[in-house]
Amino acid sequence: MACTMFAAIDVGSYEVNLKIYELSARKGIRAVNHVRHRMELGKDAYATGRIGTELVDELCRVLQDFQRIMKEFGVEEYRACATSAIRETRNNLVLLDRIYLKTGVRLEVLSNSEQRFIGYKSIAFNSERFQEIIEKGTAIVDVGGGSIQLSLYDKDNLVTTQNIRLGTLRLRERLADVAERTVRYAAVIEELLNNEMRTYRRLYLKERNIRYLLLVGNYIQYINKYIHRDREVNQITKEEFITFYDEFIQKGQTAMASELGISTENSSLLLPTLVIYKRLLEETGAENVVILGMDLGDGLAFDFAERKKILRPQHNFENDIIEAARNIAKRYHTNRSHTMTMEKNALVIYDKTKSIHGLGKRERLLLRIAVLLHDCGKYINMAQSSECSYNIIMATEIIGLSHAEREIVANVVRFNSGNILPFEELAISSILERSEYMTVVKLTAILRVANALDRSHKQKIKDIHVNVKDNHTMQILVDTTEDLTLEQALFMEKSGFFEDVFSIRPILKAKKLH
Repeated sequence: MACTMFAAIDVGSYEVNLKIYELSARKGIRAVNHVRHRMELGKDAYATGRIGTELVDELCRVLQDFQRIMKEFGVEEYRACATSAIRETRNNLVLLDRIYLKTGVRLEVLSNSEQRFIGYKSIAFNSERFQEIIEKGTAIVDVGGGSIQLSLYDKDNLVTTQNIRLGTLRLRERLADVAERTVRYAAVIEELLNNEMRTYRRLYLKERNIRYLLLVGNYIQYINKYIHRDREVNQITKEEFITFYDEFIQKGQTAMASELGISTENSSLLLPTLVIYKRLLEETGAENVVILGMDLGDGLAFDFAERKKILRPQHNFENDIIEAARNIAKRYHTNRSHTMTMEKNALVIYDKTKSIHGLGKRERLLLRIAVLLHDCGKYINMAQSSECSYNIIMATEIIGLSHAEREIVANVVRFNSGNILPFEELAISSILERSEYMTVVKLTAILRVANALDRSHKQKIKDIHVNVKDNHTMQILVDTTEDLTLEQALFMEKSGFFEDVFSIRPILKAKKLH
């Protein structure tokens, strides 16, 4: 099979990267070129909420150079993504338009959850050990310029992922004045980190046993090479790291940066990075640091190869999204038995009506997440549970979902009870396009019917069979040993909206089991 030339452009907080890959089913993913340009976009963005004209002009020149390089390598397809620096600028729509008009490059601004999810794909791409490691107690820590992402895996499941807005560049900028006035700079950084770290441990670690800290960041590779000199090792013990840290503090940042082979312009971020690593080791209790290597570009290449069916991943990344939603539901004490029954019923209806709703695999995933989270608002207010559920989902990061997808899920849950808002009214406070609004409407119709089938929350229905007849009726035949008077009464109420949306009338028929 012929190779595909793919390029990934990563516009980060302090560096702009171009990586070019050769993709094939036989040879997998092979990086053939990597170009870096040092550029602290985050310095302006985190301090003022905007990026100055000079930096924008420089970024445009870099992107034009990248285009020339891609042409020389015969790149067929590329994906250009920006992360927190551009994500956090107040003028980012204007900024993106200026970049496109000057360069022809359409920058895609990744939400934090999308960025980290692609990052996990890059880890899987870079190591055959990924699956083995996450089956044990593992914390994956991605230290970026703007924030720290902490994700806990246990027995192959993503338990939780949280974002702490104290990345290396943000820490350096917040403490810029302090650095010049004290010899206790490292201790001051620790003080700033301590409250966030301890809060994280209290809320999410509890009695959890973390054996491995899988560190992701620009400097861990340098540290590993320094500690192990000429040996090929991808693991550092806690003792080895603490010894290195003490040596670093004793010799000073400038001298150690030189010994590590880190340029002067990059060295100012080294100490904040090390303090973060040290505090994470202390709070998690992990005994080993694993270095697998990670690059957003690698993740973009892996994601592209997966979507184009060039490669088939060993790890089920979609399951990570579902497990993250299950753990959010667990946090808010939703009814697990009801949710499991409702999930099964909703997916049967979805799969049997594909030709009617015209939605795809991704929307099926959004429906599953909506089912899992539809009752989480009852934890806050039972009288206004749908509105509370909406607010919880909008305020909670769900790994792997874009902001628009999270808003779709939140609105499906919100409209499960009560009247659905017209598009014009919803658009006042929403980023959803008309097509995404229609996805909300269709998934809401399916969710309402699935919910009505277990309205008593007693799981009376053992199995369901769905048949669409003559594109006018949808017969739902259910197996049960119990009385369905309540379900049938409420089914009539909920099925009206389904008929309005799809022009098909759902009919509930019960088959008594003896």
